[in-house]
Amino acid sequence: MKYTRLAAIDIGSNSVRLLVTNAIMDRKEVLFKKASLNRLPIRLGEDAFMRGKIGIRNTERLLWGMEAFERIMKVNGVEAYRACATSALRESSNGPELIQLIKEKTGIQIESISGLEEASLLFSSDILSQYKTHGDDFLYMDVGGGSTEFTLLKDGEPVTSRSFQLGTIRLLQNMDEKSEWKEMRSWLKEITKGVDDLAMIGSGGNINRLFKMSGKPLGVPISLDYIEGQYVFLKKFTKEELIKRLDLNIDRADVIVPACKIYISAMEWAGSNKMFVPKMGLSDGIVRDLYFHREKWIKP
Repeated sequence: MKYTRLAAIDIGSNSVRLLVTNAIMDRKEVLFKKASLNRLPIRLGEDAFMRGKIGIRNTERLLWGMEAFERIMKVNGVEAYRACATSALRESSNGPELIQLIKEKTGIQIESISGLEEASLLFSSDILSQYKTHGDDFLYMDVGGGSTEFTLLKDGEPVTSRSFQLGTIRLLQNMDEKSEWKEMRSWLKEITKGVDDLAMIGSGGNINRLFKMSGKPLGVPISLDYIEGQYVFLKKFTKEELIKRLDLNIDRADVIVPACKIYISAMEWAGSNKMFVPKMGLSDGIVRDLYFHREKWIKP
């Protein structure tokens, strides 16, 4: 059996992840099997959206994290990796400076990708293959700390994608713009006009947690009514109560309610009442895209 060990680094607004995956050739099919996943609760979005730049403390933490990731990749025998930074680093005035510093100190090369490329990579995770029996029209959404990405699929093919500057940390800090909400509403209503029985596909830590709380088996969707109910229920608790009573992680407890607001708005405006949650995200998409594009390979 032939396999290639690849890694993806996702530098988001709410956390930083390293995914190590085995890409296994099985006859004519490629199987992607997770080898390890490391998540660091470095909230770059708090600096980026409030101050316009990454502060000293988070700069140090990100640097330490990249040093650790570089060693973990070597221990795992990773052959190639790709590191992508999304809205927080992209919008920080010192983002390019920080990217250069990390390269000098750790050797890790980071790309600052656009919202549209992020949406494209998210779709690269081959999520649709899991739901072939549920129709051909889907709206894929990923809610991050700084932005929300959408990809509309008709007859199983992506037809349009868009990124909006609406994310959980922006909402938490009251930095979401009314004009952005209005634009998202108009766009969703326009692209879904005439689409019947549209199903959503959601990715990201918050929707994964909501799905886990539902108790449903993988492959069964959660409903708009369920998400609305959770929104009302979770709003009753303080952050401390969510951590103690509902066993939420410290860095998840304050962003899950803003995430619910984004999910509910998107589903209502798109006219969808169900969402599938495949527990796949940007890191999975990066690995799959990397496997099929050797020109993007960087050795650790």
